[in-house]
Amino acid sequence: MKNYKITVNGTTYDVTVEDGAGGSSAPVAAAPVAAAPAPAAAPAAPKASSGSAGSVTVNSPMPGKILSIKASEGQSVSKGDVLMVLEAMKMENEIVAPSDGTVASINVNEGASVEAGDLLASLN
Repeated sequence: MKNYKITVNGTTYDVTVEDGAGGSSAPVAAAPVAAAPAPAAAPAAPKASSGSAGSVTVNSPMPGKILSIKASEGQSVSKGDVLMVLEAMKMENEIVAPSDGTVASINVNEGASVEAGDLLASLN
């Protein structure tokens, strides 16, 4: 018999493998050393906007976490106004309005994780 330690998704298992030379068809047993970790809580789902989506979309330029939201739905903004702050690679990045308009929807919550290309907000 041979003993092995195998780690799968962060959980370590002690596995004993019997030699198959004796013609025995005994099953291979695996005994977990630790209980499997509980699945991580899912991040907060993006909030549903009460208004309709606007004609100008603001997408995430990179993956990161929304630190703060500076604008609100219905607010009038000018080109370059800060809509929200995105943390990526330990740096705070301001997400700004690409044009003048009114915020039609904010499609994320503070603390939400976003991927590159995700819809953050829309303007009319």
